[in-house]
Amino acid sequence: MATVVAHPSNPTKPSIGLPGRRYDHVFFSAMALLILATVFAGFARTYYLAGVFRAPLPSLTIHLHGAAFSCWVLLLVTQVSLISAGRVDIHRRFGIAGFLLACLMVILGVLAATDALVLFYIVPLSDMLIFGTLVFFAFRARGNPPAHKRLILIATTALLIAAFGRWPFDLVRGNPVMAGLSSYIFLLFLVAYDLWSMRKVYRATLWAGAFLILVQQIRIPIGKTGAWHAFASWAQSVAR
Repeated sequence: MATVVAHPSNPTKPSIGLPGRRYDHVFFSAMALLILATVFAGFARTYYLAGVFRAPLPSLTIHLHGAAFSCWVLLLVTQVSLISAGRVDIHRRFGIAGFLLACLMVILGVLAATDALVLFYIVPLSDMLIFGTLVFFAFRARGNPPAHKRLILIATTALLIAAFGRWPFDLVRGNPVMAGLSSYIFLLFLVAYDLWSMRKVYRATLWAGAFLILVQQIRIPIGKTGAWHAFASWAQSVAR
């Protein structure tokens, strides 16, 4: 928010500024909670409440993968809450742990994808590519809060297709195309907020969102190629 300073010899009139970052805390807190609700709704029956619904319990690797992913979502909510409370010092300390957790998530994500079909092996691997890349740039942008928070949000959005694909609605359940389109709702919310708060789409939103969409749209055609089948078969044989 700009500060208006008036000099007697050169009077100035206050200007009506844009909303700017005044509502950032509200918007990003709401997005973090919406992500938390999305993940819980998707994985409640098969993971979080598996014992209640008598669903098969996951293997150790899947369990570790799910636990790490859950910790990331909870950390996201915590970090946004700390910023809203003005505890930037604690937020920064947790940020280092968050970066290490993200590295662990990439490793576990690759290991958890070992049993996927050769064609769809590219889906979790590309998700880890998107997530890892955006978290890396978010870590580098720690001194630029607007870019940092947007990169973290878009990185987390890359992981939500699996949650949407398990929602108890026929439109998205087991439908990767609709699940992917549903995850883009978070991108649309961010673009709409940028346009409302700054009258433009923030640069990090543009390139990170475009990167996410591009990778997710080209991965299936790549996954159908003979070169990918050869690589995926080799990688899965090594991992097993």
